[in-house]
Amino acid sequence: MADKEDDIAVGATTKYGERIPLGTSAPIDARDYTEPAFAPLVDRKEFGLWAFWRAGIAEFFASLLFLYIAINTVMGQDRLGGCNGVGTQGIAWAFGGMIFVLVYCTAGISGGHINPAVTFGLFLARKVSLPRAVFYMICQCLGAICGAGIVKGFQPGFYEANGGGANQVAHGYTKGDGLGAEIVGTFVLVYTVFSATDAKRKARDSYVPVLAPLPIGFAVYLVHLATIPITGTGINPARSLGAAVIFNRHHNAWNDHWIFWVGPLLGATLAATYHMVVIRAMPFSKTRV
Repeated sequence: MADKEDDIAVGATTKYGERIPLGTSAPIDARDYTEPAFAPLVDRKEFGLWAFWRAGIAEFFASLLFLYIAINTVMGQDRLGGCNGVGTQGIAWAFGGMIFVLVYCTAGISGGHINPAVTFGLFLARKVSLPRAVFYMICQCLGAICGAGIVKGFQPGFYEANGGGANQVAHGYTKGDGLGAEIVGTFVLVYTVFSATDAKRKARDSYVPVLAPLPIGFAVYLVHLATIPITGTGINPARSLGAAVIFNRHHNAWNDHWIFWVGPLLGATLAATYHMVVIRAMPFSKTRV
């Protein structure tokens, strides 16, 4: 157990329920922790495992359900409008709440990424292999396209008339504004994912346990509140791609579409770098703990 000195318990309890003073070292048994090995860049054995393919299927259906609920909520707001609709806050709750539900349902199967930017960030942190990351992203995008397609299939006329939930930079904002909103919004989301799923915190810091999907869903909700007026909130390239592919005829959506890939991937890169270098200081630790 190297580098124990850098871990300080804040109001932690012993296994007997006794509160220890702030600023003192955590009890030994609460701090035993070995950092998991990095995922291999390419692991050919994965292709022969049903768990690998099952995880991709889970990501596909989670993305399908996410787009179905999310776009239906946006369409419903457009249909009712004003005080009769759910409003910006209702849309934000639908996106955040659905992510909470889907991460909870799929975390034990695929990790509950449901977002290429999240997958990309975890790949950069060597949490998943390259084949798994690519497979997840493909499944997420296909699931999102199918989810948007189902919404259009149920109400084609209304879907076409109201933009199909496609992301675009709102009138009055520049493409730079939209790109910045997507970078920062995705940073918040991916940083939250790293923090909520960090095994070291659970094993060594004796913090109050929190259901991981809850802060992730809440982060999605808060980011939507902030950026719906700017870009409609992407922070998920699969969500933006699914809506754009099915709507297909809204030229401004395709003109701005690069923002909803470049922004989230940059935001995920920054979040992964911040977590690995600043929060975990892995490049400076001889033992990676």
